[in-house]
Amino acid sequence: MSQELVEKIRSRDAIVGVVGLGYVGLPLVREFTSADMKVLGFDVDPEKVEALSAGRSYIEHIPSEEVKRMVDSGGFEATCDFDRLDEPDCILICVPTPLTKMREPDMTYVESTARAIARRLRKGQLVVLESTTYPGTTEEILLPILSESGLEVGRDFFLAYSPEREDPGRKDYTTRTIPKVVGGYDENSLAAAQACYGAAIENVVPVSSCAAAEASKILENTYRCVNIALVNELKVLFDRMGIDVWEVVSAASTKPFGFTPFYPGPGLGGHCIPIDPFYLSWKAREYALSTRFIELAGEVNVSMPRYVISRLMDALNDRGKALRGSKVLLLGLAYKKDVDDVRESPSLELIELLREKGAKVDYNDPHVPQTHKMRDYDLRMESKELRADTLGEYDAILISTDHSAYDYDFIVENAQLVVDTRNATRDVTKGREKIVKA
Repeated sequence: MSQELVEKIRSRDAIVGVVGLGYVGLPLVREFTSADMKVLGFDVDPEKVEALSAGRSYIEHIPSEEVKRMVDSGGFEATCDFDRLDEPDCILICVPTPLTKMREPDMTYVESTARAIARRLRKGQLVVLESTTYPGTTEEILLPILSESGLEVGRDFFLAYSPEREDPGRKDYTTRTIPKVVGGYDENSLAAAQACYGAAIENVVPVSSCAAAEASKILENTYRCVNIALVNELKVLFDRMGIDVWEVVSAASTKPFGFTPFYPGPGLGGHCIPIDPFYLSWKAREYALSTRFIELAGEVNVSMPRYVISRLMDALNDRGKALRGSKVLLLGLAYKKDVDDVRESPSLELIELLREKGAKVDYNDPHVPQTHKMRDYDLRMESKELRADTLGEYDAILISTDHSAYDYDFIVENAQLVVDTRNATRDVTKGREKIVKA
């Protein structure tokens, strides 16, 4: 049965189904359609499906022209009709895996998707989970639900895990060129998954199991989380010592071996790094282990937005002002520079903290013209225009995201106070007395 599916994929007769048409799912759609595979995309949001069907993109780094090309060619169709899940030969699950308020994994989206698939699962289908999660999820959550169909894994259907590795805004790598780690439930499942991704991705990296693939993703992001926590903690220490952490990182980076630079910021953003380590620490408790190192890193990074607010309060206080009643303009809503992705962005928490303390807050982001309702936030704000006369009306400009589009000389020249969390003003020469690092 797996060989039949492999041959169907190789002949480009297989249909690929992508569940979740966001920052992970839509780039996958693009690569499979570019590889002459027919793709059926599923999403619960009718507005997304309507936009895609009309050839409109809602993700900045995937132009509408590309979406229109995919639709007009007949290679891609988007739908809200989950009864059609029996049509694809390969189903790739790209749904959110957030944390609960107690910082425990929320598998709601994965479970509901698995149940939707199980109700339509047919012989010969491959199901792959791409959502970032803890080791064991595919076999412990997905498999039991899919098995309710009465079909046997490895014989009637195939199951695998392949972690997403999207990094919105990158120019040097694309979904097609980033190596794709794949772990199958068994040999047949691995063969089917390798064939599926091999049709659209340049380099597929097989591992021994679903759990190994799940763990590889957790390791990647925990590595970054821990190192960012280290430099964030050093930022706080060096600030008290009167040392510029950015200068220190730059100096250390001149060593040609044994050092990888990581940079401080106002907190962690994006769907992966702020969340993944907590998956692992939660799972570790099942094995009576405490991941103290990982949990400490999480605590340090989670504390950064409040540290930034304290620095802003001190800077205003030095100028005889209180934060309550002050007008603050936050620059950059996206979680990193030059993208429109606001998932888990520290800017969202900064705005809420400023509001809690009585500040009047606006934001500007050339990539995010207005906010939309999210799981934890509904800010209902629009990006404010940056003009010389309006910049000076704010008591403080808070740089949260260092977009390339910003003219930092212009901003500093016309601002009363600039609190910089990203070292964005490093090349500004005039008005440096207005700049405070945070």
